[in-house]
Amino acid sequence: MLLLSETLLNKPILSLRTGSQIAVVNNYLINPNNFKIEGFYCYDKSIKQSLILLYQDIRNIIDQGIIVNDHDVLSSPDILIRHKDLIEINFVLIGKPVVTISKEKIGRVKDFAVDSETFYVQKLYVSRAILKSFSSGQLSVDRSQIIEVTDTKIIIADLQSTAKLAVPKTRASFSSSTQSN
Repeated sequence: MLLLSETLLNKPILSLRTGSQIAVVNNYLINPNNFKIEGFYCYDKSIKQSLILLYQDIRNIIDQGIIVNDHDVLSSPDILIRHKDLIEINFVLIGKPVVTISKEKIGRVKDFAVDSETFYVQKLYVSRAILKSFSSGQLSVDRSQIIEVTDTKIIIADLQSTAKLAVPKTRASFSSSTQSN
């Protein structure tokens, strides 16, 4: 199931052992190399500390919150050696500019959808420039359209080339024959 990123922010983290809230999600730990959410930054009010919940420690995601076994699954960023580089990069997806491979400016990432089973980012929702938004609104970009992710922008395939791929072959040949008459 796809979940919008906004629905995961400020979501409580609930412990199965104690049956209570142990922390609140406040950001994502995203790997820009494969667009996977490796974990969630969260804040534990009882010890007043920012911790990280790794995606593999999540038991379930429900409307009331994110279910984990116990408080022990929350880790201090200092001890996550394997994720040290990702933590230092501090990759932020929301607000990142989106351009096509031919350098056409599309807009900025407003939201994204995550697969709740694999935690891969599947879709980007791009807010267009004000003038373009009147005619076309928000743009949805599938992960298969993403060519490259850099520190400063996300490069996607040209919009015209992806639109041509989406049209079935029989429909395209029908359109061309009606134009010649």
